[in-house]
Amino acid sequence: MHASRRIILTGMASSLLAACGSILPNSGPAPDVYTLTPKNTFRTDLPSVSWQLVVEEPVSAGGLDNNRVVIQPTPYEVKYLADARWSERTPKMIQTLLVESFENSGKILSVARQSVGLRSDYNLKSELREFQVEMPTGQSSPLVRVKLNVKIVRQPKQEIVASRNFEESIPARSVAMKDLVVAFDDALGKVLRRTVEWTIALGKE
Repeated sequence: MHASRRIILTGMASSLLAACGSILPNSGPAPDVYTLTPKNTFRTDLPSVSWQLVVEEPVSAGGLDNNRVVIQPTPYEVKYLADARWSERTPKMIQTLLVESFENSGKILSVARQSVGLRSDYNLKSELREFQVEMPTGQSSPLVRVKLNVKIVRQPKQEIVASRNFEESIPARSVAMKDLVVAFDDALGKVLRRTVEWTIALGKE
């Protein structure tokens, strides 16, 4: 890596950590807790469907299977903010937001998480592959990246009907945590909307 590129990354990482807090555990005040919002606006031509859907909890790499806010100063590093947490484990939070987003569409007969025991026509399986703050070279602001791989599985035969990746990258206005949360909410909201619309359109009768 060129010296100038290292300086840019180091400077951005230092600014982000100074604004949001240390990446190391501490014995000070409890960390701030943040949550994100479900999607409630969808395209007007989305069809109504008469089947039931179970949304399973996304699987994820170990670095995302917690309630920590992930920062990647480089593609090879995973760090966490000590002073901020999500309200739930990240995969659980996204499962909750997916269920609420499907419900908010008003286009599906019934949707629930797996633990409810709903006898579904389809299951939505997913893998959370990206959910972090990045500091790209040449940019003055951090970037929030969200990537979800989604599979629709027809029941009871466990037949995969379709699979697709949904990914969004949103620049944050600043390194302040409130601006990072807004960027997370925007990026995830776009992924939620596209997931709901694609699933319903694909499974329409």
